[in-house]
Formats: sequence, structure tokens, C-alpha cells
Amino acid sequence: MRDTLIIGGGLVGLATAYRLLEGSRPPRVTLLEKEPQVGAHQSTHNSGVLHAGLYYRPGSVKARLAVSGIRQMVAFCRAEGVAHTICGKLVVATAPQELPRLDELLRRGLANGLQGLRKLEPPEFRRLEPHAAGLAAVHVPEEGIVDYAQVCERLARRIQERGGAIVTGAEVTRLARPGQTWVAHTPRGEYAAEFLINCAGLHCDRVAALAGEAREVRIVPFRGEYYQLGRSSQGLVRNLIYPVPDPLFPFLGVHFTRLVQGGVEAGPNAVLAFAREGYTFWTINGRDLVDAVAFPGLWRFLRRYPAMVKTELVQSLSQARFCRSLQRLVPELRPEDLVRGGAGVRAQAMSPAGELVQDFCLVRRANALHVLNAPSPAATASLAIGQEIVSAVGVVSAGS
Repeated sequence: MRDTLIIGGGLVGLATAYRLLEGSRPPRVTLLEKEPQVGAHQSTHNSGVLHAGLYYRPGSVKARLAVSGIRQMVAFCRAEGVAHTICGKLVVATAPQELPRLDELLRRGLANGLQGLRKLEPPEFRRLEPHAAGLAAVHVPEEGIVDYAQVCERLARRIQERGGAIVTGAEVTRLARPGQTWVAHTPRGEYAAEFLINCAGLHCDRVAALAGEAREVRIVPFRGEYYQLGRSSQGLVRNLIYPVPDPLFPFLGVHFTRLVQGGVEAGPNAVLAFAREGYTFWTINGRDLVDAVAFPGLWRFLRRYPAMVKTELVQSLSQARFCRSLQRLVPELRPEDLVRGGAGVRAQAMSPAGELVQDFCLVRRANALHVLNAPSPAATASLAIGQEIVSAVGVVSAGS
């Protein structure tokens, strides 16, 4: 195994470094993170859910790594004392046209190897979630909640204990390859290694371009906004309540999540953002905006999903509309029960045809590996993704 540079200190980058350092003769590993601390973006701006692999097409990389990943993540959390709970989730069909899609989710989950899946009628699922409404539900007992900030902290600690270096405040501004060595130029200095792994998340396509890759797919940021349930209404939700995904809508839809540190969160929506780190509606980054507007794939996406884009924008601006979408699952909820919470930005790869890349995307080269699409459930699956990357790096290394 060759000495390795990892760009990006989110969960996937940290998990990759952790896996690289597991062997008896690990390589020299240096992880470069542009922020002052690891896990500053997608890794800690999410719902904190442990996803078991219900939604993903059987046979896809995402399905395989999600199922393996939740088991690896739960084992890591138990060993490290990270706060987590396996509380189970309900996916609820609220309209007749959703019932066949619910059955398809059940089929996918079983094909992916999930344990204990059950389809429930209303009297049965209301024993689990008394305030949930719907025609039928699938119960996913393996899913849970976790503190991903703690996961990041524990991974960073173990990496450093095993001799890995984590350099923060080290945004990579240029990559050069004189001879057989990569040299990363950062405000903290230059860092060199034989092998490069790009786990830069929201900026992974740009880092790939620095390494000489064509930007065939582009990261298009979608902001996910959350509300918190006020103290008096938190009893409406016990654990996790999700809708059946709409096939015309490329995201899961707003849902309810019990938080591992207490409280209940509602969301996220999926609003096109004006910045890759645009955590508020009015955050605009000129470079990011020009980059998106100049990408033909974005315009094709807008033509394909105009109603969805409009609905998400309206829900972002109207608490009453946001609440209305949640009331499909819990009718007793009122707009005044919601308190504006935080937000995250999803690094979603989009093709020039305007299609969202659904599966994880790892691009292998003789001297580099680029993670160009790792949206949800990448946090849950990060240790399995890291293992997958290490296997790929080992194959590449042996053959070079």
C-alpha cells in the first residue's frame, strides 16, 4: 500500500483513513480538511439517521454498502461509546396510489437482506406511532439514530492514535504530479504522497478537476431545511416516521426524526441552493452560482421537475405549507408546533442530461480514486465505503 493523501475530512474521508490504518503495515496517511474541524458540512448537517438500506435498488453499490454499513457503524458506536439508539422506523402510505410503491419498498428491503421487515395495517402501526395516519406502513426495525459529530470525533482520534495525520485549515488550491508523486498545495503548506483519494464532498468535482479529471458530472447543491417540534408537541412522534417516496420526486420527502440527544426534528425539504455551503436561503456564492447556471444539466433538470422545484421553494418560504406536507403523516401537527431549526446541504451529483446520479460513484485511476457521488446514506455507510475504497486502492496499488 502506498503513502496516501486524502482530501476531505467528512465521514467518508475519515472512515477511509481509519480503514487504511487498520492493517499491520499501514501506509503513511495524511488527511487534508479545509475547515477548522473535521465533519463540518454534510457529516453533521443531516438527520442523524442510521439507514438500513430499504430504498435502494437491489444489486446497486448503494444497497450493498448501506446494508453492510449500518452494521459496521452500529458496531463502531458500541465499541466507542458513541450515542446511538436502534429505535426502528415506519414508512407510511397515506394515499391508495402509494400502496404498490410501499410493497415495492418491502420487496427491495427483503432483497437487500434487511431483517424483521413487516407490513402493518393501521391498528398495528399505531401501536408504534399512535399519532401517525395512513393506509398501511412498513416497519424497519434495524434503523436508528446516532450522533454523527461524535462518530467524527472518535474516528479522528483513532486515526491520529494509529499514526495518521489530520491537517485542518488546509484547503487544497492546486494539485501537481511531478513524477510519481502527488503534491497538494494548501495554505498550511505542501503535502506529498504517491496516491490520492478525493473525498471532498460538496467540492469533489472541483478537486477531481484539479487532478486532471473532466467534470462530466457536476455537484449541484440542494439545501435541506429542518424544523424542531416544540416541547408540547414532541409526544406526537416516538421515533422515525417517513412517507413513501414519490417516484417523480428524486428525494425522500419531509419526515419526522427523533434526535439521539432529545427532541424531534421535521424535514428536510430539498431546495436548490445558491451556494455549495448555503445553509440559509439568502446565502449566495458567486462562483457556485455561476458554476451551476453554466451547467446544461441544471436547466434540463429544471425542465424535468418544474413542479417539484416550485413546491420545494414555496415550502421553504412558508411554514404553513411545510407543516401541510408533514400533516399527511401526523394530522394533529399545527404550524405553531414548529420551530425553525438548522439546515444541511446535500452534495448531489448531476449528469449533463439533468439526471441525478442515484448510486455511489467511485472513479478509480492508477494513482488516484475520486468519490464523486456519496449522498445519503453515505454517513451510515461511511465505514463500508471506506472499506470499499481501501479494497480498490489495494487492487490499483498492486497492479501499478
